[in-house]
Amino acid sequence: MPEQTEELKGQDCPMCKTKNLTLLESESEVPFFGKVYLFSMTCENCKYHKSDVESTEKKEPSKYTFEVGSEEDLKVRVVRSSEATIKIPHVTTITPGPAASGYITNIEGILKRVKYQIEETKEGAEDKADKKKAKNLLKKLNKVLWGQEKLKITVEDPTGNSAIISERAVKGKI
Repeated sequence: MPEQTEELKGQDCPMCKTKNLTLLESESEVPFFGKVYLFSMTCENCKYHKSDVESTEKKEPSKYTFEVGSEEDLKVRVVRSSEATIKIPHVTTITPGPAASGYITNIEGILKRVKYQIEETKEGAEDKADKKKAKNLLKKLNKVLWGQEKLKITVEDPTGNSAIISERAVKGKI
């Protein structure tokens, strides 16, 4: 839970230029990671939203790798800053960009985000081969979510503000 929260309302929205943007900043303790700042901005008018996570301590660039092999592994906590790249070999890579958000979730949350993106791609695909590829990726993700198939996830962050919080996560350098 956040320890302190600061809120600024009525700020200029970078998208719709109205004064309907609310800025939130809070400090929170993430077990086995340390204190973090959580930042978010949301516009009541155009629904623009951006969030990020930043460690209160200076950290070195890092890379975490974790093999998901059971339903229990889906509960493993993940801290992802907006600078981090998430790699799921043979499925997808989530790269940072100007609209990237930071968040705290778990492995299941990441897989569900990926699943949603693949479902959206499948719905919009006109090419049969693209639809079939998306269908196969969805099957694979469902098997992982049901604990029937293994999958490796890597989080790389040049700022060091991301982590996979598990004794089984392998930490390395980028």
